[in-house]
Amino acid sequence: MHCPFCQHEDTRVIDSRLTDDGGSVRRRRECEQCGERFNTFETAELKLPTVVKSGERRETFDERKLRVSFERALQKRPVTSEAVDAAVRAIVNDLRRSGEREVPSRQVGELVMRELKNLDQVAYVRFASVYRSFEDVQAFREEIERLERDLPGLESLQLSLLGESDMKRGKKS
Repeated sequence: MHCPFCQHEDTRVIDSRLTDDGGSVRRRRECEQCGERFNTFETAELKLPTVVKSGERRETFDERKLRVSFERALQKRPVTSEAVDAAVRAIVNDLRRSGEREVPSRQVGELVMRELKNLDQVAYVRFASVYRSFEDVQAFREEIERLERDLPGLESLQLSLLGESDMKRGKKS
């Protein structure tokens, strides 16, 4: 590796350590010529699949777009940025492990819904309403009922979608 200070072609590694998440290696290097020290980070370069949109249009996978989808769904919800980071990492890892060169955008959407379902029920319903193009209140009701069936016992971990008294009456206040 070239020295960033003097551009000499020969540097030597004096220390290597895994980063906290184990996803990369931090190397401490020293230039043979000028003696300056600097850090480099080594990560595995794994190509993510191309996303096939509706109408067969293809675009490069963009992690920023994925993060924006989470942020929109989770707007004003009590979910930490660390939890969002973990969800995004889980989806990226799933896509890498798939080994596919192309994935339909629908599959990416389903992965987002899976992660949102575990993070926050309200965010999940928000995302599902746009993703599945809900057209009336009945579609929301059906999705909420499906969510409650799929995640028994999760109510104690998250804020309720409907107030307790509303659920007994079957009404919205």
